[in-house]
Amino acid sequence: MKRILFLGETWMKHIIHQKGFDIFTSTHYQEGHSKLKEILDKKYEVTYVPGHRVQYDFPKTQEELMTYDAVVISDVGSNSLLLSDVVFSEGKKELNKCKMIKEFVLAGKSLLMIGGYYSFSGIEGKARYGMTHINDVLPVDCLPYDDRVEAPEGVIPNILLPDSELLRGVSKSWPQFFGYNKTRIKKDAVLVAEFNDDPFLAYRYFGKGKSMAFTTDCSPHWGSNEFLNWESYDQLWYNIFDFLTE
Repeated sequence: MKRILFLGETWMKHIIHQKGFDIFTSTHYQEGHSKLKEILDKKYEVTYVPGHRVQYDFPKTQEELMTYDAVVISDVGSNSLLLSDVVFSEGKKELNKCKMIKEFVLAGKSLLMIGGYYSFSGIEGKARYGMTHINDVLPVDCLPYDDRVEAPEGVIPNILLPDSELLRGVSKSWPQFFGYNKTRIKKDAVLVAEFNDDPFLAYRYFGKGKSMAFTTDCSPHWGSNEFLNWESYDQLWYNIFDFLTE
C-alpha cells in the first residue's frame, strides 16, 4: 500500500462561560479529518499527525520522510513545522521541516495542501507558507496577506479540464462550498478547476515529483455538508491520491 503522511485538521476550543457574576472555562479538542481519513484508510496506509503533534511526530530525518509517498498539509500553519520546542524553547538547531518537504518532492514524492484557515497564507496571513520552502513547491503562489474568501451564500467551482484524470468518474454536478484560500496560479502549473477566476484544484510537476493545491476545505465550514455527502466525494479523493502516489 502507498504511504501517506497526513498533517493537521485538528483544533482546540478554549471557551469562557459567563453566568451572571460567575465565570468558568472549558476546553474542547476537535478533529476535521474523520471522513477523508476513513475513505483513505481503505486504499492507503495513512499516518495521521494532529496539528498539536506535528512538532513531535513529523519524521526526524530525510530518510524517514522518504518512506512516505505523499505528504498532506491541511489547516495547520507553518509555525507548527518550523517552531518546535527544541528551537523555540531550548534554543537548539534542528532540520527545517518545510525544506525537508521540498527535498522530498524534488526527489520524486508528492505534496498536497488542502485549504483552511491555517493553509496557504491563512487567516490574518498567519499560516505564512508563502515565506517558506513550501511556496517553492506548490502549483500556486501564496498571497502576502489574509487570503480567505468567505462565501456564506455558496460558491460552485468552474471546471476547466473536465477530462482530467483527477475528475474521472466524478459527477458533473458539483456541490457548493462556503469559502476558499485565494492564491495565484504558477505559470508551469495545470489548473483543473477554479472559483471566480481563482485556483481551486491545480497541480504541478516539481523536480522528479509533483504538488497539488485543493484550495477549499475537506470538511466544514468551507467544505459544506453537501460536499461531504456528495456522491463523488470518495471518488474525487481517490483520483487525487492515486495521481499523487502513482
